[in-house]
Amino acid sequence: MASLNKVFMMGNLTRDPELRYVPSGAPVATFGLAVNRTYVTQHGDKKDEVCFVRVVVFGKQAESCSQYLTKGRPVFIEGRLQYRAWEQDGQKRSTLDIVADRVQFLGAPPGGKPGAGPEDMAEPHKDTFTEEAPADNIKPEEDAPF
Repeated sequence: MASLNKVFMMGNLTRDPELRYVPSGAPVATFGLAVNRTYVTQHGDKKDEVCFVRVVVFGKQAESCSQYLTKGRPVFIEGRLQYRAWEQDGQKRSTLDIVADRVQFLGAPPGGKPGAGPEDMAEPHKDTFTEEAPADNIKPEEDAPF
């Protein structure tokens, strides 16, 4: 049976990216993304719905996101869903994240021109992190997940 795990999302950052480095030295950035949906109910009322998701970015692209993105900035994300579960302080915890293969900056940064950002963001990232230790095998830190 064939399977496919591909996600495309466009939304605004809910917080500035947080950059850290895993023990192997590979950069990892995380940020929240708000994706809005507007629809009309059966009664003709217009409703807005917001979906909040967490995005994880690896490698050079993580450093670029940390450097150029800020809260409120619109982005287009292409990636995959990843479910992780762990135990913290005796409690089971889990999360469903988007692991970004590509992050495209949209709109204008504060004081900049539209689309401003690093040139390498238009292409999918190629890093050696996945060769060293696949992202699926990364264990969260004791005090907080990615």
